[in-house]
Amino acid sequence: MQSSGGDAEAPGCGLRVLVVGGGIAGLGAAQRLCRHPAFPHLRVLEATARAGGRIRSERSFGGVVEVGAHWIHGPSQGNPVFQLAAKYGLLGEKELSAENQLVETGGHVGLPSVSYASSGGSVSLELVAEMANLFYSLIDQTREFLHVAETPVPSVGEYLKKELSQHAARWTEDEGTRKLKLAILNSFFNLECCVSGTHSMDLVALAPFGEYTVLPGLDCTFPGGYQGLPDHIVASLPQDVMTFNKPVKTVHWNGSFQEAVSPGETFPVLVECEDGTCFPAHHVVLTVPLGFLKERLDTFFEPPLPTEKAEAIRKVGFGTNNKIFLEFAEPFWEPGCQHIQVVWEDASPLQDAAPAMRDAWFRKLIGFLVLPSFPSAHVLCGFIAGLESEFMETLSDAEVLQALTHVLRRATGNPQLPAPRAVLRSCWHSAPYTRGSYSYVAVGSTGDDIDLLAQPLPVGGEKPQLQILFAGEATHRMFYSTTHGALLSGWREADRLIALRDPQARPPEPRL
Repeated sequence: MQSSGGDAEAPGCGLRVLVVGGGIAGLGAAQRLCRHPAFPHLRVLEATARAGGRIRSERSFGGVVEVGAHWIHGPSQGNPVFQLAAKYGLLGEKELSAENQLVETGGHVGLPSVSYASSGGSVSLELVAEMANLFYSLIDQTREFLHVAETPVPSVGEYLKKELSQHAARWTEDEGTRKLKLAILNSFFNLECCVSGTHSMDLVALAPFGEYTVLPGLDCTFPGGYQGLPDHIVASLPQDVMTFNKPVKTVHWNGSFQEAVSPGETFPVLVECEDGTCFPAHHVVLTVPLGFLKERLDTFFEPPLPTEKAEAIRKVGFGTNNKIFLEFAEPFWEPGCQHIQVVWEDASPLQDAAPAMRDAWFRKLIGFLVLPSFPSAHVLCGFIAGLESEFMETLSDAEVLQALTHVLRRATGNPQLPAPRAVLRSCWHSAPYTRGSYSYVAVGSTGDDIDLLAQPLPVGGEKPQLQILFAGEATHRMFYSTTHGALLSGWREADRLIALRDPQARPPEPRL
């Protein structure tokens, strides 16, 4: 196959490097490579009309809402996203404070300001705190199986349920209170599904769970929107580096490709786009989401990937966590309320419930965050993970709004509660170039599979050729599922290329 050559690349000497995907991993790699003289011909191919990937801030309700990434997880000196955001002036005083950076959350979400029972009435916050302590103490225990030869059960979910059933057997309260405790715990299971980006904690492998590393710092947001980060990186790149609306169809590798404008020069990789344009390259840094790779595995690489690599892509988990924003003319919640929990009273983590999706998808909803005040609106942000979240994407805005209005009227005990005046939601599973939210280490996989994902191609040979390099959150063994994991992976692959082409180059500082 020959390159069309036309609008692919200007002819000329020098290495051709393509970065596929303009999310934070791809942008981080591009920024690093652009600063090095060995890479004069660099291009980023982005499938959509915008940069940022799963970082996506939108102007809505008279302010900014995060349709994608929400927080900097662990905003402290060891977090490159925090450092870049600080460098670009994207954070406020509170976010930058030394006090904030020292907080140790253990990766656990804070307690709700108010907890509603699904049939109406509030749930005792004391009881919620008691169940949170129990749940998170067990979550902390799950991280201790990392170096154990054999785990008692395969998954985090099974371990939690096994331990909880023993605790529940010792409870002495009346039946109503015991059932309520289980319902509260079920809500924490659903919350943990959102955190892990999975349908069920039964799908999350127990042994490697402790490998995920929590950085210190109280999770913080960007006052002006997370989008400022990718936007600043794009602004730092030479003008012709980004190419938008250029989805890739196939990566041809291990070849000898030519183009008309550079007779006699051959390239080991050719990237073929959906529109027929072909880009020859010496190196390709592939940063597409794992969900996209899973879906296109059989057609995206020519020749097909080595079996071991393809198996790793199949085995590592990738799930969906969506947000539903509701705008109200007036708040029904108290001033100072930050987090509203909804507890489904008849739910229990110890019972396998398989409710009908159409009538019960919203039971996976964990509740709502109260977003900081908008000039003329009051906005709640609900979180929902798993298959129910994917089902929600198939509904109309009107159906989602109607279902959640019903939930809130029942929970608050106010049948006259005014309906939200608008709804906005993410649909990450339906997004064709994403196909979900983020990765987790699934039952049947380990951290070794993440390292396999990150391994460049071709494998072996005396001298590494680095035809295809892999980056993205799913390729970082300790920080998968995070923006800092994605950014670090982009830097890692850029550094790998720099070391190949400029062995004398001093490795950059690890942080900035």
